[in-house]
Amino acid sequence: MSSGLYSTESKDFDKTLDLKKVKPYGDTMNDGKVQMSFTLPVPIGDEGIEAAKQLMRKMGFENPLVVYYEQLTEGFTFFSGYGSCTHTVDYTAIHVPKVESTKWDMHQTDEFIKEHIGRPIVVVGASTGTDAHTVGIDAIMNMKGYAGHYGLERYEMIEALNMGSQVPNEDLIAKALELNADAILVSQTVTQKDVHIKNMVNLIEILEAEGIRHKMIVACGGPRVTHELAKELGYDAGFGMNTYADDVASFIAQELDKRING
Repeated sequence: MSSGLYSTESKDFDKTLDLKKVKPYGDTMNDGKVQMSFTLPVPIGDEGIEAAKQLMRKMGFENPLVVYYEQLTEGFTFFSGYGSCTHTVDYTAIHVPKVESTKWDMHQTDEFIKEHIGRPIVVVGASTGTDAHTVGIDAIMNMKGYAGHYGLERYEMIEALNMGSQVPNEDLIAKALELNADAILVSQTVTQKDVHIKNMVNLIEILEAEGIRHKMIVACGGPRVTHELAKELGYDAGFGMNTYADDVASFIAQELDKRING
């Protein structure tokens, strides 16, 4: 009997995929199911649970349910809940600016540089400003790279200098000029109060004030960096999550070829 009931109910499940009205998927198409967590500056208790549920309703969730809550410290409570999202997005209307280059592996990039540039490309990179994190710039530049993607130091046709962290923008630019670098790479991991944007803007302003912005390719990367943001700030390219040295090296090689050979 239960099997029959299930069979009858399953026929009523919405199986329609409309890319103009995309909703979250939990168990079935268009159910809108979402799991979310957040902290409220309220004491633990029934009133706090109700506050969390009301907040979820205002976010556009139907039938919100708090499934877990815990006091973090006095006056602050962490909540985890479920709800059904009522909002949709038109997936067909979405356009995300992306780096316009073909992604190659290390050997393909080296061969391209040999054939089209005819000399090693010089790249200088750093985590600039007060940013003390090196995981991003190391993943792109260090020889071992990250997740099986070799860093720029391992490329035969790239001379890479990783200046590390907390490098003033002025020092990075000075070193790039000293080495006659073809490209500058800026890594930004710290993003509180948009400090990464302020620092990235400062570097471009220095280059423009010195009249040398046109002399080199300038790219940036980090967890909250997108190509769209990078272009808005005056960079040639931005590399965010799930990008590796392959992406950066391919772009630099192809962009330099355009500038040298048209």
